[in-house]
Amino acid sequence: MLVKLPYGRSFLEVEIPEERLAGILTPASHSSKVIGTRLVEDTLKDPIGSPRLRELATKAQKVVIVTSDHTRPVPSRQTLPLLLKEVREGNPNAEITILIATGLHRAPTVAELDDKFGPEVVAQERFVAHRADDYETLVRLQNLPSGAPFFLNKLAAKADLLIAEGFIEPHFFAGYSGGRKSILPGVSGKETILINHSAQFIDHPKTESGTLKGNIFHQDMEDAARQANLRFILNVALDEEKNIIGAFAGHPQKAFAEGVKFVEQLTKLKTKRAEIVLTSNGGYPLDQNLYQAVKSIRTAEYAAKKGGVIITAASCMDGIGGEVFQRMLTHPEGAKKILEDIRATAPTATPFDQWQVQVLVRTLMNYRVIIVTDGVKPDVLQSMGLENAPNLETALELAYEAMGPVAKVVVIPNGAGVFVEGEE
Repeated sequence: MLVKLPYGRSFLEVEIPEERLAGILTPASHSSKVIGTRLVEDTLKDPIGSPRLRELATKAQKVVIVTSDHTRPVPSRQTLPLLLKEVREGNPNAEITILIATGLHRAPTVAELDDKFGPEVVAQERFVAHRADDYETLVRLQNLPSGAPFFLNKLAAKADLLIAEGFIEPHFFAGYSGGRKSILPGVSGKETILINHSAQFIDHPKTESGTLKGNIFHQDMEDAARQANLRFILNVALDEEKNIIGAFAGHPQKAFAEGVKFVEQLTKLKTKRAEIVLTSNGGYPLDQNLYQAVKSIRTAEYAAKKGGVIITAASCMDGIGGEVFQRMLTHPEGAKKILEDIRATAPTATPFDQWQVQVLVRTLMNYRVIIVTDGVKPDVLQSMGLENAPNLETALELAYEAMGPVAKVVVIPNGAGVFVEGEE
């Protein structure tokens, strides 16, 4: 059978013998006559648990719209103009700032802004990229439920009306992306984010994809959104072609909850575990670097038999994605020692990217991981405890050789966009 995996802005293809193929895990189909901007327009006219945005904007002089950066597939070219229109129809004189929720990521370039939002919108509107390490631009609020100090971007804190746009999909720490995640980590301070992403948080049994109840990430993020006085959200759900198939606007918690219900029905998948799992990070923009590719590797772990082989395809057009991420993974004593050091690190001393390293090395202790990419050299991958294959065919040949003649393959075309319950 010919299998296609998203890769960059295109696809990679490979043939898998039918006797080898244990299953292809894709989101459930969602058939609707209404997709795209029409869905967004409809939900903005009839928001969930909230007055219309134009009503909220009538007496709001300073309006801040928090939006995702260039690493996230939020379809802002479609959604942001509708939010701007709704605000200005309620208050033509509102001072609007579009605050880019970079978290700890770098600020987007002008070209990346134009690509994501459209050059006309970029030229006409005021965009500000959040800087988590610039404490002059932050204000401290009350500690979060975990005890972490909460630093918030001043623009968000001083807004008369705080709005956030985003998208909802399974997230391997927070249960689901979207909603409150625009605030933490999106526009929070470095110290807040690092403690929220500390080793104890990552190791917590409820810190996993598709789980909100008891998830300590989610609890801190919800409290951060409440303290920030986030008033209104617009979150969308996307299909594998990045089309809008669901839109949820209104009260931050109520609209998010409706979106999660919708997404869970499509993305919660079950499979029998296999010796080999073949996946990708869903293509551009989420496969821009190796750091993000850990998401699909983590999903594959749920579908793989212990000791099996995980193969993920990611273009890594932006390289590795973090100097600390690379340095931590090149420890000469390997995954076990890396994990011991991470778990011995105090929450307040959490370094950048430790959380992603922690997830990856836990996987490397139980699975063989092969990366198919053009963006990172094989010797660099090898120094990080990862293997490289120039294409999917070679990766599968290596996996077949390692796992034997009757080894089965589970394919997860977009490992970053689903969550899996594996059965023995």
